[in-house]
Amino acid sequence: MQLYLFISLSFLHLWPFQNRYLSWSFLEMSRFGTLVITQSLTSNICVLQLTQDGDLRLKGPKDRVGWRTGTSGQGVKRLQILRTVNLVLLDGLGNIKWQSFNFPTDVMLWGQRLSVASRLISFPTNSTSYYSLEIEQSRIALYLNSGKWNYSYWEFKPNKNRNIAYVQLGRKGLELFNDKQKKIAQIHPSDHQTVQFGQPLRFLALGNRTGNLKLYLYSPSIAKFDAAFQALNTTCDLPLACKPYGICTLSSACSCIQVLIAENETSRSGNSDCSQGISGGFCGNGKTKAEMLELKGVGSVLRGAPKIVNVSKEACASLCLEDCNCTSALYSTAKGGMEVEECFLYGMVIGVKQVERGSGLSYMVKVRKGAHGGHGKSNLKRWVLVLVGVVDGLIIHLVFGGLGYYLIKKRRKHTLPNGHNN
Repeated sequence: MQLYLFISLSFLHLWPFQNRYLSWSFLEMSRFGTLVITQSLTSNICVLQLTQDGDLRLKGPKDRVGWRTGTSGQGVKRLQILRTVNLVLLDGLGNIKWQSFNFPTDVMLWGQRLSVASRLISFPTNSTSYYSLEIEQSRIALYLNSGKWNYSYWEFKPNKNRNIAYVQLGRKGLELFNDKQKKIAQIHPSDHQTVQFGQPLRFLALGNRTGNLKLYLYSPSIAKFDAAFQALNTTCDLPLACKPYGICTLSSACSCIQVLIAENETSRSGNSDCSQGISGGFCGNGKTKAEMLELKGVGSVLRGAPKIVNVSKEACASLCLEDCNCTSALYSTAKGGMEVEECFLYGMVIGVKQVERGSGLSYMVKVRKGAHGGHGKSNLKRWVLVLVGVVDGLIIHLVFGGLGYYLIKKRRKHTLPNGHNN
């Protein structure tokens, strides 16, 4: 007899395998304590095996072990999948020795809890960076992590400065609780979506492509899981919407920071790397001389960078130049009753986006000295205006050009029959 189960294996770190996660897979339970995992009828088969000494192992082709619980010798006697889809290993007395809910990666299931200081992690393909959803005492936040740098790009805080003890995914949303197990806040889909689908939430996922946080439910009309809520609704608010040294414009298109390359450097024509010829080499022996280029009307979605207050724009630029690890700086003159000058220093040029005029933001990028091919402040300002507006200007030109062509063609279509009748 074969038993088929529906389960999330998001707790698995399958580094040796081509697909690191096997989420929402079918399990076939054999008589020999072995679970056979397949993602489709034609895919390769992996085996989840509970050994006689109590270790749960995932094996791929040629019996290669890709993941294990490390519970050998702890008295594990059986494996059980609870109604909450929590996979547990039990000893002879029914005590839980290991459970999948304690080892989440990028997915959180209905009924699952995450305590303060825990997190979900998601790895983009072909990238050295990774995303994380972190449960903190005062908030839950999304982070972009790269090497020693970590910046938040979204957060949710309970009101009245209440502290979080743990979060739990309920039927209607992600619920936040204090240390007295009292619900203090909730992240949930809109009432319209709740009525429209009429289904409880099933899981939460941190997307490995965009880094967006989404709550999913099952939609009978399309016979699949559908996102009922997402934390970020605008493309340019995503940290990796564009490549490093790229700008996400108001039309949600990406434009490179087009700095003219010095004559003695290789042309970057046809190369999709926006950083070529303008970055790197600012630290160590023989470090490259640098200067700061200003992009007005440009900001960053990344938060949590070191902040210096009550400094001028020139001083902010100098602080970044003096720190070889600093690659960019954001200068803000936000006005909230009184003008506050703030300087934020970044270790990466990513998450850059165009903002509306009058925002009081100025983004400065460290580049090789002379890379912009001009001299003087006026040349820089002219280059900035052309750079940031080029993509949106082209799109506007195409839209109005197409509209004009359509109106002329429509007018001719109406006048020709009248001329023929006369």
